[in-house]
Amino acid sequence: MRAAAAKNLVRLLILVEVVVGLAGPGAAALSMDYYGMSCPFAEMVVMSVVNQAVMDDPTLAAGLLRLHFHDCFVQGCDASVLIDSTPGNTAEKDALANKSLRGYEVIDRIKQILEMQCPGVVSCADILALAARDAVNMAGGPYYGVPVGRRDGTRSNAADTIALPAPTLNATTLIQMFGSHGFTTQDMVALSGGHTLGVAHCASFKNRLATETTTLDASLASSLSSTCGAGGDGATATFDRTSNWFDGVYFRELQRRRGLLTSDQTLFESPETQRMVNMFAMNQAYFFFAFQQGMLKMGQLDLKEGTLGEVRTSCRLVN
Repeated sequence: MRAAAAKNLVRLLILVEVVVGLAGPGAAALSMDYYGMSCPFAEMVVMSVVNQAVMDDPTLAAGLLRLHFHDCFVQGCDASVLIDSTPGNTAEKDALANKSLRGYEVIDRIKQILEMQCPGVVSCADILALAARDAVNMAGGPYYGVPVGRRDGTRSNAADTIALPAPTLNATTLIQMFGSHGFTTQDMVALSGGHTLGVAHCASFKNRLATETTTLDASLASSLSSTCGAGGDGATATFDRTSNWFDGVYFRELQRRRGLLTSDQTLFESPETQRMVNMFAMNQAYFFFAFQQGMLKMGQLDLKEGTLGEVRTSCRLVN
């Protein structure tokens, strides 16, 4: 009994160290029970709406995860990706890199319900973080705790999306780009595994058909050529064969040289990252663990504090 208790204590201490270690600038404002008194059913509302949305349209799991990523990688996790453009400003959502983002209506629905229950309390940035977690879980992925208390930003400019990783980047550049935000190489590879959900447009991968034939499976190349030939740049292809299910198939596809984007396949071709691809392909549980760690870090990028942020009444508009 004493040995078991000691092991549990060690596990608890490790968990505390992980959470503390993930904390970055502004992270001190976050906590697991931030809305415990002010809006105790906030997470239940998010989960309920997301679960229903993904049940109705399984492709929305990828959309909600991608919304959170595209938000956090540009000026931090401040829901700036949700703000609508105005006559004097082109917002992030209307930048070329974000034109294919989906799931805004799910976030709007969650915000509408929460504003009725707890007006002015739950930030859009927190809704995005929770919705991404619940979408991943609904698609068969891991459930993980999301500390909350983020503030919403008041700036959204299309030019800022230059910070998003391009689909043509190689592993070395990806490591550097993610590293500048405090991610390890393993974090980057695990977060790339989010591409186990969803699709990409031909405009994002047609370069592989022309210039990367040695790292592209011939049968996939033929299929993609037909897809893009018939539908043009707007046609889509799935990242892996289980595109609505969160699993380790993405990494096994890379081993077979069936990665869709350059930024996918490079993870297997580079000695810096190939070992991690192989490890995640072999051990889905370890991929899930590493993905959780990466998401916890990502959800705490460049948080807004005090007067630098607000809680929007509408996620589409600055107060």
